[in-house]
Amino acid sequence: MPRRKSSSGRALRGAALSGRLALVTGANRGIGLAIACALARQGCNLIITGRDERALAKARAELQKLHPRKSNVDVLAQSCDVRSPDSVDYLFTLVRGLHKPLDILINNAGIGHPNRIVAELPYPTWMEVIDTNLNGLFLMTQAALAVMKRGSTIVNNLSISAERVFTGCAAYNASKHGALGFTDTLREELRPKGIRVIALMPGATNTEIWNTLWPKAPRSKMMSPETVAQTVVDALLLPENTTAEKIVVMPSVGIL
Repeated sequence: MPRRKSSSGRALRGAALSGRLALVTGANRGIGLAIACALARQGCNLIITGRDERALAKARAELQKLHPRKSNVDVLAQSCDVRSPDSVDYLFTLVRGLHKPLDILINNAGIGHPNRIVAELPYPTWMEVIDTNLNGLFLMTQAALAVMKRGSTIVNNLSISAERVFTGCAAYNASKHGALGFTDTLREELRPKGIRVIALMPGATNTEIWNTLWPKAPRSKMMSPETVAQTVVDALLLPENTTAEKIVVMPSVGIL
């Protein structure tokens, strides 16, 4: 069984997720899509984003069939480049047009890079990873705070690379370490406002990112995205007087 670690703190008010509005970035595949599917099964209405419009449309069709009462769940699919302030601003113009508070933000969008030692890592690669995994996290969060109220939750998908170091992954490691510092700071700033912040730190999960990070990785030994997604739902459903501020989910078999 996966190992899960958490620390106590403030919780989301009310256990039921049905009817809540959730936004998931990078939701057209992998962990993002799995989380969106798990939330749809709980009855959440969804806003999903990604850069691949065709994959996003396919994900939307899949999600609309997953409402627990077999009726369609409301899903807004909007392409968004989290690195672009203009793209993020346009997304949240649409969000504000829904005239509903945003209850759940899942910051999942992220990229990796081919294994390169620092001496051989191209600067454009460094910038692309930092821009997506760290700057994009900031842009999405800052925009979302304007439409979130007490009782809302932000989940940042960081990976265990937020606390561990893997050689040849300097840009990825740096982006995730920085994202953890951002997440920890955000949590303390939002604690008085009743908005909880969760650092999601999964270990090796069978997603397409390994095509870039480690093409020959033993994918059969990894966790499924659905395992990570269920952990997120479990955290969102914790009783009012508890929460998970950091969630580490690891495969039962050591890989890294």
